[in-house]
Amino acid sequence: MPMLLVVPKRHLEHVVTDLTEQDYLAIMRTVRLVALAAEDVLGGERTYLFSLGSQAGNSHLHWHIARLPHGVPYEQQQFEALAFTNGHLAYTPAERAELADRLRQAITARATAVG
Repeated sequence: MPMLLVVPKRHLEHVVTDLTEQDYLAIMRTVRLVALAAEDVLGGERTYLFSLGSQAGNSHLHWHIARLPHGVPYEQQQFEALAFTNGHLAYTPAERAELADRLRQAITARATAVG
């Protein structure tokens, strides 16, 4: 399943110290909105949210949203959605555009529903 990223426009490096509580909650509302839209569009069994931060070699704060496909044995679930060793999905440019459009529509629908 595709992994999505939520990346703040403002340069931030540390998930705790670079954000006020208000800023953190605003970003997490966006992360939740995108995760819910991903569930609507991609299906799957579970959603994982994580931020590895600059310690992982990327000095700009971002959140990963990973969907766990159906049918993964319980013992493997924590790592299956994150395992790059499982390969990647090769989408054509048209398929990527169609998926992006569906996600955009789902995000807009959810954002409109909450006000």
